[in-house]
Amino acid sequence: MNKLLFYPAIFHKAEEGGFWISFPDFPECFTEGDNMADAYGMAVDALGLTLTSRETASDTLPEPSDPTNISVEKDSFLVVVEFDMLAYKKRTNPRAVKKTLSIPEWLNEEATAIGVNFSQVLQEALMQKLQIK
Repeated sequence: MNKLLFYPAIFHKAEEGGFWISFPDFPECFTEGDNMADAYGMAVDALGLTLTSRETASDTLPEPSDPTNISVEKDSFLVVVEFDMLAYKKRTNPRAVKKTLSIPEWLNEEATAIGVNFSQVLQEALMQKLQIK
């Protein structure tokens, strides 16, 4: 399950120092940072908010623009922002969800007898099934 996305961002030098960032593929997405490292981190977070908002609204995500087709103004430069959707969701939505399931009684007795943590086993099995590390 590959959830890596790459979208171009335009980093604009801010008059007061640092950068403000816009995304050609997401006109509603803006952020800023005091230096390059801060600006890049803020760009990743802003992109994450935008992508998850669109996903929640069942909007189709646009294909990333070809960086070679994007022109930038003076005092601006293009940066391709890497975004890991799965890592973002793990970091921002760790809330547990209760699930009800059924297993054969004999299996429940055997597992309970040796102290199996059913929630942990289910999480591990789902991650293996979904090929998530």
